[in-house]
Amino acid sequence: MGKGVRRSGREYALKMIYSLQVQDSEEKVRNLLGEFWTNFRFNDDVLGEAKDEVQEPVPAEVRRFAEDLVLGVSANLEKIDTIIEEFSTNWALERMARVDLSLLRLTTYELLYRPDVPSNAAINEAIELGKQYGTKETPAFINGILDKISRVHRQKTQ
Repeated sequence: MGKGVRRSGREYALKMIYSLQVQDSEEKVRNLLGEFWTNFRFNDDVLGEAKDEVQEPVPAEVRRFAEDLVLGVSANLEKIDTIIEEFSTNWALERMARVDLSLLRLTTYELLYRPDVPSNAAINEAIELGKQYGTKETPAFINGILDKISRVHRQKTQ
């Protein structure tokens, strides 16, 4: 799976995770995935700004990777949120910007459950997506939290 596939997959996953609610069931998440691929097309530069025109279909490899990420985050959300809260000193999840929280959830999932993804690659991708979709503070904010999570949790699994 090439870098372009994973970058695209993460970007789609971010958009889907952004739209999920904490209590969403697996069935609701699977329905969201189906609706997302069928109905929504987004401009490359703006999170959530839908396009009216139909794009080329998303390559199957990108779609599979994005869905794996979304389903993984959804299935492990409670543990992921607990870890984010543990490492985000003085920041309650409810106070975080939704894009920042979505990026933290996505990347924490990768750090905890995807040993095939190098820590620095997952964190760097999150920072790049943060630059694209977050505020000017997003990259530094998520980098600090993800770096701490990586140092503690990746050492446990290696």
